[in-house]
Amino acid sequence: MRISHLLAVTLTISTGLLCPIEAASAVRLADGKVYFIQPPSLESATTTFNNTYMWGATYYFTLKIPENAGEPLQKVTIDQAEGVDEIGFDLKDTSAFEGTRRHKGEKISLTAIADRKQRRTLTIVFEPPVSPGKTITIALNPLQNPRYAGIYLFGVTAFPAGDITHGQFLGFGRLHFYDRRDRFFP
Repeated sequence: MRISHLLAVTLTISTGLLCPIEAASAVRLADGKVYFIQPPSLESATTTFNNTYMWGATYYFTLKIPENAGEPLQKVTIDQAEGVDEIGFDLKDTSAFEGTRRHKGEKISLTAIADRKQRRTLTIVFEPPVSPGKTITIALNPLQNPRYAGIYLFGVTAFPAGDITHGQFLGFGRLHFYDRRDRFFP
């Protein structure tokens, strides 16, 4: 009798281990704040032109939203954290799409793009939110590349969908701008 009971318990445990695990849902705290289970990652930050004073450049920030994120991506902030010159952006030309700079996919709708100039921060809101398992790229068009050469760092923070969310810092996108004159003089 004990052996059959032990065998039944073993089969129950084994069967439970073989059942598929449901997709993870986001972490929700008692106060209602939503977190990603696995936050997106900043895959790259690139520019089409890296000379100072250049017109017509586009800055690309590529993010990967993992399958196990737990929530879709609702919002991204990009904050110029370092760089001598403050870079202004043409907000009406900001866009986002699935894929990477070199492999552009379907366009993603944006409902709000806010520029808090005093903090050098852009806020991009996706509508609808971007589902887990996707790679997306945000394309920003500066009014002009910076006047001063050097390294410019842009902090990227991702926010899950929800009313009260916790932004998770993904890292710095690093763009290096060169003075054209530096290339002619040793």
